[in-house]
Amino acid sequence: MRTAKIAIGVLITFLGLLFATDGHAADAASRNVILSTTTSTQDSGLLDVLVPLFEKQSGYSVKTISVGTGQSLELAAKGDADVALVHAPSLERKYLADGKLHNRRLVMYNDFVIIGPKDDPAIIAKLNSAGAALKAIERASAPFISRGDNSGTHNLEKSLWKAAGIQPQGSWYIESGQSMGATLGIAQERNAYTVTDRGTYLALQRRVTLPILVEGDRTLLNIYSVLEVNPANGPRVNAVGGKAFADFMVSDQAQKLIKSFGVEKFGQPLFVPVAGKREEELGA
Repeated sequence: MRTAKIAIGVLITFLGLLFATDGHAADAASRNVILSTTTSTQDSGLLDVLVPLFEKQSGYSVKTISVGTGQSLELAAKGDADVALVHAPSLERKYLADGKLHNRRLVMYNDFVIIGPKDDPAIIAKLNSAGAALKAIERASAPFISRGDNSGTHNLEKSLWKAAGIQPQGSWYIESGQSMGATLGIAQERNAYTVTDRGTYLALQRRVTLPILVEGDRTLLNIYSVLEVNPANGPRVNAVGGKAFADFMVSDQAQKLIKSFGVEKFGQPLFVPVAGKREEELGA
């Protein structure tokens, strides 16, 4: 009888330790936030400023997965991320409509530009329209490097070709299938045209010397949004942590940092904060 009581006592103690351990593990997991975002936010260096501040203030630890917007949204929809920071409005709306993501809020914007060879063989530098520029590049069969990765930049580029009535194909049109930074490197090596967000371009100016040839077209507006992940997407989704990061991105403190980011190094901000605004107000 006594032996049985001892055995039961040991079992209870063991189960207590097991549950306590599981509780600590669960608590540790709840302090981790997985952010799926675009390569442009990573390549620009913006996250190197914002993420540490969020971690310090919140106590969360952020793991950043930097891929194209298409992949970022897929990860979130599968429950492999807790929050998404992306820049492809039309694609984002599809996930919102499906209920995979919710509470989309604008964070900031910059713009896309078309860069290319200094000698500008397609003669696009005097054109004010991105569509007209792409038509000229296609007519000249001038080398053009596309990201080709279903990223926000790639989706924007595809929409520009479509609006111009062109299905780009041929040896002059090259898909890198890589990040914005890597694509810029290929364009530099091949002395080719490409579409890039201004932030990444400025951040990599030391090794990318291709000049900006077309800018200022309203179709080149580049809007970044933060979206929370539906916890129903998977058992690992940290909805509370994801919301905390999303709230931080639209907070006054983060918006002030975004407004000043890049000014000291480049003489101009890389992004314009727009939390609380609607796309219509930006002319999108």
